[in-house]
Amino acid sequence: MWQIIQDASAWDAALCQLQQPHVLQSWAWGELKSRWGWSAERWLLTDVKGCPRAAVQLLRRRNGPFSVLYAPKGPAVSAVTSFADALAWIEQRARETHALWVKLDGDVHLAAQQTGEDPTTALEACRKTLRSHRWRISPDQVQFRNTAFSDLHHTDDELLAGMKQKWRYNIRLAEKRGVRIRQATPDDLPMLYRMYAETGRRDGFLIREPDYYYDAWRTMSAKGMLAEHSGNAQPLAGLLLFHFAQRAWYFYGMSRAEGRENMPNYLLQWSALRWARDQGCTIYDWWGAPEVRSEHDPMWGVYRFKEGFGAQFVEGLGAWDYAPSPVLYHIYTRWMPIVLKVVRRSGSRNDITERSGSSVLSGGHIAQ
Repeated sequence: MWQIIQDASAWDAALCQLQQPHVLQSWAWGELKSRWGWSAERWLLTDVKGCPRAAVQLLRRRNGPFSVLYAPKGPAVSAVTSFADALAWIEQRARETHALWVKLDGDVHLAAQQTGEDPTTALEACRKTLRSHRWRISPDQVQFRNTAFSDLHHTDDELLAGMKQKWRYNIRLAEKRGVRIRQATPDDLPMLYRMYAETGRRDGFLIREPDYYYDAWRTMSAKGMLAEHSGNAQPLAGLLLFHFAQRAWYFYGMSRAEGRENMPNYLLQWSALRWARDQGCTIYDWWGAPEVRSEHDPMWGVYRFKEGFGAQFVEGLGAWDYAPSPVLYHIYTRWMPIVLKVVRRSGSRNDITERSGSSVLSGGHIAQ
């Protein structure tokens, strides 16, 4: 039976009983988005014993007389066999809310890793189920489809052994040259934002207004780290991690052009990996990998940096859309890209997605 959940602790506790739940399905993420143009509803499916089988947090935004729905990195399931039940419920909510479309881009196939099923087989099974339910691959891939994982079931020596030799060298070089890592505090947020804005200008990606990031970093209880050097008045680099249900995500990274020769980002990531492991996380999600594993992919340089730390490429499901009215969906998808192109050129941040960058310092797409 599906039921709506209106208590934060009950929702997060249920998610943690499912396989590979994503931080974008957490209560905190829904609360954040509810202050930035969306409303959130959380639905839980339980079995006859009351144990969670599936859960989905749906974000809803009004669009004139219609609405759009988005399940960021949802649904979460106990097993891939629950995926079809979750799809049926999401489709029902789309019809009930008169949605133009509903989008999902979940990690549902990763549940196979806990049940012993081959992830590739599970991924294909999920895609087959989506097609049979009249879902289609979305023209708007909100999050990066693929990512990279580092397994944190290891000691320091084992983690270092899994890295490329050059990466181990650069970590030691940063330490030798006096780079030090410290935890960021709330007072550091304005400085982190300025550094993030500098990174955006240098690497060519747009960012939102400061208040959005301050809200996100506080609401998500982000873990901030800064790389500092005695010879520099300002920090050289920084990052912010989200963590939920034994998994940490490298969501935001920022750096200054000054001091790069001291390799601060290598020591910063090494510190982040160990911190996540010591908090009980078993996976470090690098949040973004190439669409195609080729040096011609724009994300290749980013992936090579992550791969050097021992990160493993993980293929994702990608974003899929379901439209109760195929005709309205066709009209929307035909003309909305043109509208969004004009809006983005004007500097607006009211669209559904935001690219947080494609440099080695940044994670991936963030759902607005």
